[in-house]
Amino acid sequence: MSTTFQLDTATSRANPTPAPMKRLTIPAIRRRKQDGVTAEPIVMLTAYTARQAQLLDAHCDLLLVGDSLGQVIYGLPSSVPVTLEMMIAHGAAVVRGSYHAAVVVDMPFGTYEQSPQQAFANAARLLKETGCAAVKLEGGAAMAETVAFLAERGIPVMGHIGLTPQAVNVLGGYNARGRSDAEAQKIVSDAVALDKAGAFSIVIEGVVEPIAIAATQAIACPSIGIGGSAQCDGQVLVTEDMLGMFERVPRFVKRYADMATVVSEAAGQYAAQVRDRSFPGVEQTYQPK
Repeated sequence: MSTTFQLDTATSRANPTPAPMKRLTIPAIRRRKQDGVTAEPIVMLTAYTARQAQLLDAHCDLLLVGDSLGQVIYGLPSSVPVTLEMMIAHGAAVVRGSYHAAVVVDMPFGTYEQSPQQAFANAARLLKETGCAAVKLEGGAAMAETVAFLAERGIPVMGHIGLTPQAVNVLGGYNARGRSDAEAQKIVSDAVALDKAGAFSIVIEGVVEPIAIAATQAIACPSIGIGGSAQCDGQVLVTEDMLGMFERVPRFVKRYADMATVVSEAAGQYAAQVRDRSFPGVEQTYQPK
């Protein structure tokens, strides 16, 4: 049983209500790629709130509660300070607001690197307290043992290689990866290691296109590109970037709207009407009967 939406007349908000519809499952996502071919590319966007999930859900196969919420929601300088509690709160909201897409929640920095046992304890907490279908963690071959440990114990894992934002302090910035032969070879070998460990899909971020293609072709599970290639098995973007909520976005982002201008202009109209006392009008006030 999953959910659809009805208007709550008491609050004038759209709330999820039970409906006979099944979510996409992680095995179904994994099966999109057969014999190296994905006939229907996988669509993934980030979501951080219940309402955002409601609006995106029908269009997506996967909703990612990304630790990018550190910058997007909390104004942090990077994703490094994001806590497990933040991810749980937002992950639960996105699960409540969706009914179709499988929800994947990022494991924040410091919650999985120490040991497979640490990773299992925190991943299990994410699944229990949010209701999500899978977790995502960053790192290549070094994390293969952890990925296998989780997968063997019933926790689906999405890998993440190439430009890994949690490692920004080691990488020295957000520049594209894979420009040197050694780095290119490592990216492909990282993808293969995670695939063999049991990852159900792998995000390939900020990688020069030929390497993204090579990594996609080298693995049996689907790849999800972000700054990779259209030949990846799917794509993901940060929704706020795609909607044009920020003045500056990475090269790999395509803006499909200019919501920053829409919001600013609407706020400006509201402010003007408050100041000239034309709002609220008769339509927005309660009159004597």
